[in-house]
Amino acid sequence: MHVDRDSGSCEYSVDRSCALRLDEADGLAFLRERFCFPKAADGSQVIYFAGNSLGLQPKAAQRIVTEELEDWANLAVDAHFSARRPWYNYHEQFRASAARLVGASPHEVVLMNSLTTNLHLMMVSFYRPTTSRYKILTDWPSFPSDIYAVESQIRHHGFDPNDAFIKVKPREGDHLLETADIETLIEEHGSQIALVLIAGVNYYTGQFYDIESIANCARKNGCAVGVDLAHAAGNVPLHLHDWNVDFAAWCNYKYLNGGPGTVGGCFVHERHARDVNLPRFAGWWGNDPQQRFKMHMVPEFSAVPSADGWQLSNPPILAMAAIRAAYDVFDETSMQALRTKSKRLTGYLEYLIDTQGDGRFEIITPRDPEQRGSQLSILAKDDPRALFQSLQDAHAVGDFREPNVIRVAPVPSYNTFDDVWRFVQILTRSGG
Repeated sequence: MHVDRDSGSCEYSVDRSCALRLDEADGLAFLRERFCFPKAADGSQVIYFAGNSLGLQPKAAQRIVTEELEDWANLAVDAHFSARRPWYNYHEQFRASAARLVGASPHEVVLMNSLTTNLHLMMVSFYRPTTSRYKILTDWPSFPSDIYAVESQIRHHGFDPNDAFIKVKPREGDHLLETADIETLIEEHGSQIALVLIAGVNYYTGQFYDIESIANCARKNGCAVGVDLAHAAGNVPLHLHDWNVDFAAWCNYKYLNGGPGTVGGCFVHERHARDVNLPRFAGWWGNDPQQRFKMHMVPEFSAVPSADGWQLSNPPILAMAAIRAAYDVFDETSMQALRTKSKRLTGYLEYLIDTQGDGRFEIITPRDPEQRGSQLSILAKDDPRALFQSLQDAHAVGDFREPNVIRVAPVPSYNTFDDVWRFVQILTRSGG
C-alpha cells in the first residue's frame, strides 16, 4: 500500500475498491458531466487519456456555437453589435478567464491566431538580434513547430541556426533537464543570447519547468524570456505576471478543451503591453477601436495599449464560441483544486505501474509531482508499438511518440481514478 501524499489519509492499493473510494471522495467529480466522451464501436465509453493532444468537447459547445450560427442567420452583419455576444468585441469576454488561468492581469492576455503564429508575432517584438546578441536558447526536446519557428526566425535575420540556436539537452543517460543546467548555459552565453524561449511543460517528458527561476536568470543576463504554454495552460498553476516573463503563447485545444485547431492565446507582460511604440507586425484589430472604422481617414496604426495591440484580424467567432464553453467549465473551479486532483491521479497511476508493471516500463516524467503536470510518459521496453496497438484495440486512448514512449494524461476535469485503474489493467496485460 501507499499513502496518498496530498490527502495524507487514503492509501493507494492495487484493488479496484481503492479507485472507487478515491472517486467517491472527489470534489470535482461533477465536472465530468460537462463533457462528451467518445464511444467504441460496441457502444462502450473509451478510457480517454489524450487530453494532452486534444481535450474532450464540452457539452455546452454545441449550444453556444449554434447560437452564433443563429445570430449569423438572423442578424447577418448586425450581429457584430447586436448578437447575444456581440462579435465586434468578442475576444474581450475571455480576458478574465484567461487571466486567471495563466496568472495575469486581464489587459495582459488576448485570444487570437494559433500558437505558432503567436510565437512568430512575439518574436517580431522580442527577438531583435544584434551582431553581438543574436542567439535563442530553448529546452530540448522542443516541440517540432517551435524548432521550425525558431530556426526560421534566426534565418530571417541573417544568422545561422547552427551557431545561433542553443539547445539545452538532458545529461547523458537522463531524460529530464536540470534547472541548474539551463541556468548555467544562460550564464555562459548570456551576453550573446537575445531570447530564452522554453516550454512550460515539456511535451515529450511532461516535465514542468521552474519558469520563475529560469526567467530570473535570463533577465539578469539581459535576455528576453518567452514561454510556450501549449502543455501548461489549463494543466498547471501559472503566475506569468509575477514570474516576470516577457511573453507567452498557448493553444486552447489540449487541456483547455476549446476544440481542434482552435484559436490560441497570448500573454504580454504589462510593461510591454502598455508600450504602444514597441515594434510589432500590425493589423486592424490591434488598432485603437476608436479609429478602427475610420479606415483611410486615419490610416496610421495606433496600437491598443494592452495585449490586444498584437491582434491582426477580427476574431473567428465560430471557433471562439467553443472556447467560451470550455472556459466556462474552468470558471466553475480553480486551478489549485484541479492541480490537487491532478497530482493524485498521476500519483495513483505511477503507483499502479510501479507495482504491476513487472519492470516492463520506465516512467520518464519526474517522480516529484511538483515537477510534472497531468501527464506521465511511459517508456515501454518490450515491443512498444505492439503495446500501443493493444491499448488502442482495448479502447484505451493515449498517444505514441517515437521511438518507444506512450504519453497518457489523466485530466482532472473529466478523468476518474477508476479510469486510471482500468487503464493500468489493460497496459500491464497487453503487448509482449
